[in-house]
Order: sequence, then C-alpha cells, then structure tokens
Amino acid sequence: MADPSSYRPKPGEIPDSPGVYRFRDEHRRVIYVGKAKSLRQRLANYFQDLAGLHPRTRSMVTTAASVEWTVVSTEVEALQLEYSWIKEYDPRFNVKYRDDKSYPYLAVTMNEEYPRVQVMRGHKKKGVRYFGPYAHAWAIRDTVDLLLRVFPVRTCSAGVFKNAARTGRPCLLGYIGKCSAPCVDRVSAEEHRELADEFCDFMTGRTNTYIRRLEKQMGEAAEEMEYERAARLRDDIEALKKAMEKNAVVLADATDADLIAVAEDELEAAVQIFHVRGGRVRGQRGWVTDKVEEITTGALVEHALQQLYGEETGDAVPKEVLVPALPDPVEPVQEWLTGRRGSNVSLRIPQRGDKKALMETVQRNAQQALVLHKTKRASDLTTRSRALEEIADALDLDSAPLRIECYDISHLQGDDVVASMVVFEDGLARKSEYRRFQIKGFAGQDDVRSMHEVITRRFRRYLAEKEKTGEWTEDKDGGAEGSPGAPTGTETPAGPDVITASGAPVGPGGLTEDDGRPKKFAYPPQLVVVDGGAPQVAAARRALDELGIDDIAVCGLAKRLEEVWLPGDDDPVILPRTSEGLYLLQRVRDEAHRFAITYQRTKRSKRFRSSPLDDVPGLGDTRKQALLKHFGSLKKLRSATIDQICEVPGIGRKTAETIAAALAQAAPAAPAVNTATGEIMEEEPGTMGSSGEPVTMGAPDERRGQET
Repeated sequence: MADPSSYRPKPGEIPDSPGVYRFRDEHRRVIYVGKAKSLRQRLANYFQDLAGLHPRTRSMVTTAASVEWTVVSTEVEALQLEYSWIKEYDPRFNVKYRDDKSYPYLAVTMNEEYPRVQVMRGHKKKGVRYFGPYAHAWAIRDTVDLLLRVFPVRTCSAGVFKNAARTGRPCLLGYIGKCSAPCVDRVSAEEHRELADEFCDFMTGRTNTYIRRLEKQMGEAAEEMEYERAARLRDDIEALKKAMEKNAVVLADATDADLIAVAEDELEAAVQIFHVRGGRVRGQRGWVTDKVEEITTGALVEHALQQLYGEETGDAVPKEVLVPALPDPVEPVQEWLTGRRGSNVSLRIPQRGDKKALMETVQRNAQQALVLHKTKRASDLTTRSRALEEIADALDLDSAPLRIECYDISHLQGDDVVASMVVFEDGLARKSEYRRFQIKGFAGQDDVRSMHEVITRRFRRYLAEKEKTGEWTEDKDGGAEGSPGAPTGTETPAGPDVITASGAPVGPGGLTEDDGRPKKFAYPPQLVVVDGGAPQVAAARRALDELGIDDIAVCGLAKRLEEVWLPGDDDPVILPRTSEGLYLLQRVRDEAHRFAITYQRTKRSKRFRSSPLDDVPGLGDTRKQALLKHFGSLKKLRSATIDQICEVPGIGRKTAETIAAALAQAAPAAPAVNTATGEIMEEEPGTMGSSGEPVTMGAPDERRGQET
C-alpha cells in the first residue's frame, strides 16, 4: 500500500487549467483517468487526510504510485480525451458500464449496389443505416417479414444473390413476392434502391404517408373493379399497421429522443435507455457498473453519455436526450453531444407531461434491472469468494489468490510440443491475458523439462517488466511468446510478429504496447497451478527459485485422483469432492488443457499441410494451385523439366528453375498406403489436391495420436 504523499506533486507544479489526469500503480498500469476544469483544484482533493476520503477513493490513491496530467484548451477537449483514455487503458477504478447483452440492430446496407435488410450486431459500419437496438433478434425478423409485403427489399446473403444471378432463378422469397428479385433483373438497381429508401423512411417513423398512399390505391382499384389488386393492397395496409402496433406511440409529437434513467445504491448502479424515434419506442438497452469511486448521479449520467455516444455521429445522436440529473457542468457535455450530431442537441430533465411519465417507466426498468443483477451477482460472488477462501486455507496462503495462472504442456508423441498459460482473476477467466508458448529449448518429449522452460520464460518476462525496461525482447531460446489468446478461443499460431486480439501487428520481438495497457507479463499471480503431479510442481518451483522469486505459491493438480500437490511435500492435499475450491482448480486446469490442445492441433495441422513448394520464395497459393492443376501431382511436377514447368501460366523461367531446385533438394516422402486395401497410392503425402489443399494418407490412429 503506497503513501499518497510519496508521489504528491510539489506545490505550483500542477497547472490551474483544464486537463486530464492519470493515476498509475507500481507496475505503470493506468488505474484511474479523470478530467477537471482546474487540474490544481481537482488533484488537491486526492492528497488530503486519508480519513477524509471516500473508502473507494482511499483505495485508489493508496494503490497508485504516481500521477500525471495533460493540459487541454477547453472542457470539451478534456471530455473527449478522457473518453479516449478510458477506452484505451480500461482503468480498474473508473466507472465502466457493462452492457448486459450484445443488442441486435435492424440494418439496411445502403453502401451496397443492391441494399440488403439484415440483423446486425457489434460495431456499426459506415454507409449502413441502423434501426434499434431491439431486445431480441426474432422481434426484428417478425417486423421485417411484415414489411417485405410492401417493401420487397433484398434480404439474402451475397452468396445466395450471386448464385441466383448465375442460374437466372430467384430464391423462394422472389417467387412469393417478398423480394423484388434484383438478382434476375426484375427491377433495376435504381428501383431497388428506391424501395430500400422507402423501407428506411417507414422505419424512421414516416408511416402515415405510406398508409394513406396505399389506401388511395386500394380505393382506385376497387372503383376500377380490380378486386384482387384491391385485396392485396388491403393486406399490405394491414401488414403495415400490424408492424406499427409492435411499437406503440408513447410521445404524440413524433419526438426523436433517448431517455436515460439511473438506479443506484452505495455499491452499484444500473442504467436503462429507451430509444424513441418518431414518437415510438424503437429499442431498449441497459448497463450495470460497480461504483468504484464516490460519484454523483450526474457524473454517472455523464459516463453513460460517453459510453452511449462516444463512437456515434449524425442521426445516431438524437435531437433530445432526457436524463434524471444533469452533469456538472452541463455545458461541455451538451457542446460535445452537439459536435457528435452536427446540430443542436437538447440535454435536459423532463418536468411534466408524457415525457416525464415515460421517464418514470424507464426508471422502474432501471430499478428492476439493478435488483435482478444484484440477485445474480450475490450468488456468483458468494460462490467465488468461498472457493478462493478454501484454496487459501488448503494451501496455507496468506490471502485469497485473486489472480491464478495455470500452465499445461501438450504434444503429439513428442512432436509439436507447446504450452499454455491461462489466467483467472477473482475466480473468472481473463481470456485477454491467455498466452501460448512453443517449446524449442530442446527436442523430444519431457513434460517436466518443458514446464521448467515455460515457467522460466514467463517469469523472466515478469522480472524484465518489473525493472521497467519498457520493451519486450525476443526470447533467446526461440519461440514466440506473449500472443494474447483470442476471446473466442480460436487461437492462431504465434510468430516473431505477434498479432493482438484485434488483428493489429505489434512489431517484431514481442509486444511493445504503451505503458498502462493490460496486455503484458507485468502482472504477478498469487498462485501458479500446473497440470500434473509432484515432478511438474518441483520443476515449476525450481524455475521460480532460480529467478529469485519466493512470493508466489505453486501447486499442481493431478488428473487421476484430482490430488493437489505442493512443492517438497511427500503426500498430496486432498480437497473434498464437494469443495468449491477444488471445482475452481479443476476449471482452471481444464481451461489450460483446452487452450494448449487447441494450439497444438493448429500447429500439427499446419505441419501436415506442408509441401516442398512452400519453401519456394515468391510462390503464392494461386501459382501453387496452378502447378498442381497442370501436372496433377507433386510426383509428376518433380519429374518435369524446366521447359515443361514454364508452360504453366504465370511461371517464368527463373521461377521454374527455383521450383526445380527446391524439389530436387526435398527428399521424396514415403509412398502413401491405403490402410484398408494395402494399395500403394500414386500421390505422395503432402501433395495438394485440385482444390489446393494437401492430401495426407496414413492410418487413422497415426494421424490422431495421443495428446497430453
């Protein structure tokens, strides 16, 4: 626990101007970001007598080890910079609203030649018009199904559209009149876009225009005794009215507004938002947050506005935002919202009438959401806390292990040896901090030696970060480490250039992210768990001792009897089968095993797909497929002359010579055998088929192998 006076800036150092400040802990992680109209006055509040601070503020300033600030010109700039840094650093002491679900939107892809109506989630794309969010995807599909009678816009995927255009036959919706079938030129691109525009107009609330137009056409058809056409128009009108009934009118003046309500107690707060467009409730969403600092309702509203509109522009920001309390001061926030929209935005508290009545409804939803969240969270927190306490008691730890790291080794009969590291914080998986290792310090199968290497490499990085070198260097023993595990669990092989979870390369030699990012080996665990028994535990403990680390506990979990092994003990610790602590250790171990197996299988499949052509510089997949298609097999390509190779389109003489040399150096693999008949196959293992995929023969048991 740090003393705030140890890093308090000297008097006069802090400027008396608007700005944004950051508190960092001893590991240089950003733990809090704030903004202020006057940095000097705001920061002075943190460096007073600890007894006078709110408990959560006191916890923050004693966790911090330094403070820094950036001066800006206006409060609006401070608001924008604060939002950017909170998104970038994810500080643990800031208010962070957790969206309780990924809400679906009704999207119209106006950026395509033939706009498509579909359900979309996630980040919004430029050129796509969004309506919602909706609580359920089925609600969107029901609405679209009704509207397609009147606005038969394309809903099919690109593959279905291209296939229909190729065959000249539309899909089922085209036959039943719920698609105008632009794929087979029933309507032109311009006519189809007009339909999409009318669909969007209807969804934005301009409903009466289309209903009056259809009613007029129905009357004209009846006068002309075209009763079948009049009946179809009647059904279209009923479909539109039914779609409108799904969103009842709540504000009679066709208001476009977002209503935000907050329900809070001393520890948590829930936010509910109703999206009203054209006087109708078009969507609803909610967030929940832990109140890790002393904060007012107005400040909670300000953070909610940042979360809601931080990445929105134009009409996505409504003309009117109704809130239960105004931020203090309100002018910078209102100016920021106006800038996001591009026109004036009214931010106010409803005082009377329909808007106040609707705000009360939103408030009741927020209160119910908070009660429901606390009911679920209480059970989860109680169980996780009991599990951590049981582990601490069983292993004789000084405190509950809030951060647990687990390691597992995986290989295929000694080949493709890899290791995994998974992280659990407060009993929950932290997938963004998963890591993978390639074992390259030696060859062959030796789980104990592999475990020693992995633990050494991981905590060597920890010591390097602890010394604040500011940069990770490539491991001397070879192998890439430090690539984050994908949140979805679909890991990709690590290499010298590590790829982050977002897909952005971070440069050779490992991760080189800015200080404060939670993506490094700088976090020490309280407990290291290894998958195995006494030998693996001893190897892990020996690796830590060699590095001079004596404040991290180590244990192992053996699969056979689920025994917990401690370093130096002849007998294991036996936890009751009903123990929450044992269940948590099993979940951690099983997750490490899953992560290691997935990575090992990825490496194995990549090795099986290898071909001598992979070593030819400048030869891509297209030309490799052309070569295999021309010659039929790798064996025939190997026996071809340079002149014959040059006959393949795209292959010049220099490239042909390189290919011939590479194939001559590569030793022919053993002939493939059909294990069912004993027949020697013509193709060689590793040969690509007509699709460009390698063909690998062999016994099923040999291909599958035993994974550990």
